[in-house]
Amino acid sequence: MRRPLRYQLLLPLLTLLLGVVGISTWTALASAGRARRQIEEQVRNVAHTFSDARFPLNDRVLEQMKLLAGADFVLLTRDGPRATTLRAEGAELPPAGAVVENWQTLSLGPRVEVGGEAYLGSGVRLPPRADAPDGGTLYILYPETLWRTALWEAVRPSLVLGGFAGLASLVLAVGVSQRLGRRVQELERRTRLIAAGDFSPMPLPRRDDELRDLGQSVNEMAQQLARLQETVRKTERLRLLGQVSGGLAHQMRNGITGARLAVQLHARECHDGGDAEALDVALRQLALLEAHLKRFLDLGRDGPIRRRPCSARDLVEEAVTLLRPRCKHGRIDLRWAPPGEDATVVGDAGQLGQVVLNILTNAVEAAGPGGWVEVSLRRAEDPSSVVLIEVSDSGPGPATDVAERLFEPFVTGKPEGVGLGLAVARQAAEAHGGRVSWRRDGAVTRFRIELPTA
Repeated sequence: MRRPLRYQLLLPLLTLLLGVVGISTWTALASAGRARRQIEEQVRNVAHTFSDARFPLNDRVLEQMKLLAGADFVLLTRDGPRATTLRAEGAELPPAGAVVENWQTLSLGPRVEVGGEAYLGSGVRLPPRADAPDGGTLYILYPETLWRTALWEAVRPSLVLGGFAGLASLVLAVGVSQRLGRRVQELERRTRLIAAGDFSPMPLPRRDDELRDLGQSVNEMAQQLARLQETVRKTERLRLLGQVSGGLAHQMRNGITGARLAVQLHARECHDGGDAEALDVALRQLALLEAHLKRFLDLGRDGPIRRRPCSARDLVEEAVTLLRPRCKHGRIDLRWAPPGEDATVVGDAGQLGQVVLNILTNAVEAAGPGGWVEVSLRRAEDPSSVVLIEVSDSGPGPATDVAERLFEPFVTGKPEGVGLGLAVARQAAEAHGGRVSWRRDGAVTRFRIELPTA
């Protein structure tokens, strides 16, 4: 059975409210009983005073006692009424059962009426005295209005305090449950929107509590889901692009291979009288395109990597050789000094060569005409089992809007770029246990390729 959160919050508070009401009622009843006992104690003290009196009991004395006790008195002897504070004729006296022999057992008796006014009456036998040999009976009539007023004054603080506390608890319980219920409903609505694909953040409440933390967690989850959705979308685009471009690259490679063979045959026929330099440049460009397509096809293949020992210096040397004609044509100073000590890495030479070629191509494009690109190869000092290939260029560096996402697919700051070169390079390097990173040192952009040695 469904139990809404607001009812779960209200139930303990309502239980507390019932407890407050019960305690207030008990306190009021206790206060009423205490007030009754005080009044009866006062009446007994008056009876005690009359029982021990050595002075004559007359109307004047009774009037003075009325001022002190607030009750009316009737002194009845065998010969009839002797003294009274009542002004009305035909007073109704308490029954014989309300008359006690000892003042210590005196209590407020039944209700009687005198002249239209209600009293609580009782009586006590007085001992004989000189002026009254038979003693007589003293009837004490306590006004019911004073009795009710005393009781109300006794129970009013408890009732008012209990009622105010109960009402405040009820209002607080309803308010808290309504507020928390609305906030929980907003969280529920927000999660439904996220399930429907709306990942926009929800406004957080100003009150810093657990529900605000939950809302913050929901927003963070929505951001992660948005990034995940974007990654899935890009991955799907990359997969489709790989399927289409794989077939296209295969056809282009066949065509370029045929064109290169035709140029080579033409170069042999025109060896003595043709333009050998122009044909050599054409062959180099065709070889570069063929190498790009071959390595692109290698990266697109599924299955385990073909790991073989290969020379890191040869990988860099091959990439520099392929790009040197382009740098010469674009007046870009390509600096490469092969180190004396080589390093051997284990992996697919085609994929590792594509990593170096993509990073170096990116640097050449960034440097532009009149710029420079420098390539270095060395072992890392710590750990020594890592070889570092660093490519520096004099270009302006990545734009600020793409700098943090430079290695994501389809992210590029070039007007005609696709955004796959650096993404493919990082993917291939990480597949071989290495990594690719970049930093900006002043006016120089440096890309670093780290590969584990054999």
